[in-house]
Amino acid sequence: MNKIFVAMSALPLMLSMSLFNQAYAEAGGTVPPVAVDSDAATNTEPANGGVSRKMLGEVVVTSTTIDDRFDSKRGEPSNISNINGRRVDEEHGKNIVDVLESVPGVTAEVQSGDSVKIMLRGVEAQRYMGEKPGVAIVIDGVPVLERTGRVNIDLDNIESIKVIKGGASYLFGEDALSGAVIITTKRGAKMAGVTAAAEVGSFNYHKGLLRVGFAGNDLVGHIQKSKAMSDDYYDQGAWSRDYLDGKLQYLIDASSDVTFGFEHSKRSKDSHGTVRGVTNAAIDPTSATSGGKDYARKYDIDLNKANLSYANDFGDGANLLVNTYLFKDHTYGWQGPSGYLRDSAGTLLAVNDMSQLRDVYASGADTKQVQKGMKAEVRKGGEQTGMMAGLDMQRFEDRALTTNLVTYTSRNTPVGVTNPLNLQGTVTNNSLSTSDTRAMYGEFKWLLAEPLTATLNARYDNITAKYVSYIPLTATQISQGRVSSGEKTFRVWSERAGLNYALSVDRELYSNISTGFRVPTISQLYGGSITPTGTVLANPNLSPEKSWNYEIGMRAKSELFGVALDTDVAVFQLDRKNFILNTGGQYQTTPTAEGVEQYQNIGGVRNRGLEVGAKTDSLQAWSGDVAYTYLRAIFTRNDSYWMAMGSRSAPLPSVYYNNTGNTVPRTPQHKINLTTRYRATTAWTVTGEMNAQSGSYADEVNVVWVGGRTVYNLMANYEIKTEKGMKWSAFARIDNVFDRYYYTTIRGSSDSNGDGVYNAEDPSITVNAGRVWTAGLSLVF
Repeated sequence: MNKIFVAMSALPLMLSMSLFNQAYAEAGGTVPPVAVDSDAATNTEPANGGVSRKMLGEVVVTSTTIDDRFDSKRGEPSNISNINGRRVDEEHGKNIVDVLESVPGVTAEVQSGDSVKIMLRGVEAQRYMGEKPGVAIVIDGVPVLERTGRVNIDLDNIESIKVIKGGASYLFGEDALSGAVIITTKRGAKMAGVTAAAEVGSFNYHKGLLRVGFAGNDLVGHIQKSKAMSDDYYDQGAWSRDYLDGKLQYLIDASSDVTFGFEHSKRSKDSHGTVRGVTNAAIDPTSATSGGKDYARKYDIDLNKANLSYANDFGDGANLLVNTYLFKDHTYGWQGPSGYLRDSAGTLLAVNDMSQLRDVYASGADTKQVQKGMKAEVRKGGEQTGMMAGLDMQRFEDRALTTNLVTYTSRNTPVGVTNPLNLQGTVTNNSLSTSDTRAMYGEFKWLLAEPLTATLNARYDNITAKYVSYIPLTATQISQGRVSSGEKTFRVWSERAGLNYALSVDRELYSNISTGFRVPTISQLYGGSITPTGTVLANPNLSPEKSWNYEIGMRAKSELFGVALDTDVAVFQLDRKNFILNTGGQYQTTPTAEGVEQYQNIGGVRNRGLEVGAKTDSLQAWSGDVAYTYLRAIFTRNDSYWMAMGSRSAPLPSVYYNNTGNTVPRTPQHKINLTTRYRATTAWTVTGEMNAQSGSYADEVNVVWVGGRTVYNLMANYEIKTEKGMKWSAFARIDNVFDRYYYTTIRGSSDSNGDGVYNAEDPSITVNAGRVWTAGLSLVF
């Protein structure tokens, strides 16, 4: 099937090359040049700090992991979406999902506020416990990897968003299984002046912002402060976020600049409002009375980002970009909602079931992550070829300290070897994990014939992962084969091969095969051997996971009833073979002590789909956009899954499932976003939006089905400029206008209520907050 799909990808390009060359010859015209922006040949205006945005003759390399100053999609062999900062500002969204809904193929899980886990093309939808998302998230060249697997970004500080779909490790390295989201923060002379803004909304939502910027002959910069908070819809769900960010840019000369950017954010979040089962979701959607408990609570997060970049345009189509960065993430939170409270002698307390005690958790996790590195890229273009070469060096450190908050046991049976007593204050994890990456990557573009361009990419990663525990091992633990350190080096190649055929100046076909990869984690490699009581066997011979993306598409600029239309259509298949799973299954364990529990390369999944995007000019009186995704995600291998049954105090035999052929959970087959705008005057704009998706399963065993939903949003913007140059803006936004009841998230993996049957009363559910309003006012002078 893969061979057929590859052949299909190449066939339209070959047919197009012969037919359209013939058509142009018969018409007496010239064969169209490779597709570039219409103003490419003449646009030498300094863009973003003095670097000229000049197309490189016939062939230009726009790929970069550092910057957005090469933002054209023309000539690209992959599916790419660009969103500018003005669009982000006009959305007035609570989180980045409100913006990314307009991009086909994007799915995301909103945790709270603007904390979001972004996924592309349904990859990694089956996982939800803070794992990496399978998408490279890059902010100002910094490959952001937060402890929770989510991304937090100040929406008021976004200059542009670029979404690359398909395996993207050929540029971004590890975890770009399904693509990359590249975010560039605000910069430049347009930030000069003063901006003040305030917002209010449902659930006592308040937000304030102040930005001050300046622009001199060779120095521009700004600094921005914002703070937002809300009581939230959910009981114990209050959250807050505080940002301080800015950028300083020095123009060395007409062709080079150096830029320093920083961001500090302090965030807090309590409960996410989960409940157990559909009955509790119906009678207690805010999780106030049914005893629902999140796995983790009481998050306090400090994030610090800083980057320093240098750019130089040497002329004649050559330029250099260099970026250094530092990212720190300090997160503390409660975790472990279940167990049985005891005193130091091991006697059960009168009230002991932690699952029924909302404010009692087993442990507190204090983690400090540090990411630092350097990237450098040089590119050169010409009439027949273009190239880019890059160097990527990065170090990642994760310092973890976990301490018992209470004295407890996992079960209410007598204390013993299989049910040890965990004493309050005991440090259960004191470790350091590191990852050192040394990588080289490059791109080569070749004009094979006048309308046909080939693109080849390759990246080589050398990744060394290390682990050390600072908790001394006992003699017994040493005799059991437990270790306090481990080290493993992976050497991985990633590739992309693509073709782009310019049917005309405004239409082009593109096709590519690309790969993504992910290296095993320390816990997957060494299992329980690096923990005092773990039972998972080590497997240091694990191989990196790899994805293969096959894609063919067409992008065009045309007219429909006299309205300019920008369209992009893509068909894709994304295969992951031998991805890493526990032999017990996702979040499961084997049913008996004799069963082998180990992480192995035994998983497989195939995601196929169609993506259609169409946009019109938002400055017209009437305009609209559509983003449609058809997705079919199937497990091609998932035949080792044992579902835990019964309660902790009275466990029952686990039930075996063979999930091969099942649909990946939380992957609706159909998803559509429709947006329409009416610009009544130059000052007034009214926007209506519809988000609809079909139903999906809540679990890998495909037992609990959740129906589809359609949600409508409405927004009005008013903007006016005075004669003195002041700009007043106001907006009002209503999300979920018709107060549609639905689940924001639903996840099922075991018999959580302990009744011996897995059904709709077992999944963990977060109910949507319903109709929510926001309004704001801003002034720029």
